[in-house]
Amino acid sequence: MEPVRTISERELNRVLLARQLLLERRRLSLPKALERIGGIQAQYAPSMYIGLWSRLEGFERDQLTRALERRTVVQGTSLRSTIHLLSPRDWWIFAEAITPARREQWLRTRRQTADAKGMAAAAARAWPLFGGEPVDRKLLQETVGLGAPGISGINAWLSLIRVPPSGTWDRRRADLFVEASDWIGPRPKLRREAATVELVRSYLRGFGPSTTAEIADWAGLAIAPVQRALGSIELRRFRAEDGEELIDLPRLPIPDPETVAPVRFLPVWDATLLVHARRSQILPERHRSRVFSTKTPQSVATFLVDGQVAGIWRFEKGRVKLEPFERLGRAARSQLDAEAERLAEFHS
Repeated sequence: MEPVRTISERELNRVLLARQLLLERRRLSLPKALERIGGIQAQYAPSMYIGLWSRLEGFERDQLTRALERRTVVQGTSLRSTIHLLSPRDWWIFAEAITPARREQWLRTRRQTADAKGMAAAAARAWPLFGGEPVDRKLLQETVGLGAPGISGINAWLSLIRVPPSGTWDRRRADLFVEASDWIGPRPKLRREAATVELVRSYLRGFGPSTTAEIADWAGLAIAPVQRALGSIELRRFRAEDGEELIDLPRLPIPDPETVAPVRFLPVWDATLLVHARRSQILPERHRSRVFSTKTPQSVATFLVDGQVAGIWRFEKGRVKLEPFERLGRAARSQLDAEAERLAEFHS
């Protein structure tokens, strides 16, 4: 039996950067890029654009807006009941795998105000609104009813997609909705178990090697369905420095830990900084409270130096202003300033 190799924290850092397209910008179609990295969180519309700009060679803002208009990518409430930008293929796979868990979680947090029967009735009232044309938030809210929790929950009973011009760089409030089957075609016939297997594969392609708990945390699922899915997948196994077993898909590359990591800018909510990816230390623990706090649960916009968060940034008066957490070397500062100029041009 082949011994299990221990993979270092630095190797995990470089492999996550590589799989998230943050070691080297790539020329990929938007759907393929999103499938490669497991989607992009999109509660704040510009985050989608900046996240893709940092990952794709030659990406321009109009590319994403056109893709949303042409329905080659979609945005809506998905993993962990948060808004994600996904390919249409992944939209339906993820929906099939996570919808029951999303409903259970939503009801569990609102035991005093909602139940499954009431939510099904609210969804039935809203259903006749959808027939291909976008429905605005106000009408949807009125139809669902003030006594119901509103559309924050109804999208776990109806598969709603946010459509342009809302939810784009130029019109950031996402307040126009369609039912997904009207926008990207009917839900494919896919069993939940098979969808969960594909969901787990998506995670490992974008974030592995990982623990079972990390996969479940990202997906918003319990451990048991993730374990069952893993039983159907050929896996490669590693040992983390702390002794935990890490699982991965076979034959995916593991970069040399000394691979140079270029300066990169990340938007708020970037998934590489969330708890499920903590093991890679892209966000060093000594800086976590400066990025996530009760005042900024959405995080702040950050930049990476040598593969780790080294400060925060903001766009102000036509410039990207930098706030390093610690003193930067001359070479790193030069690279950072050059990348900041390119990001300012992207904004403008």
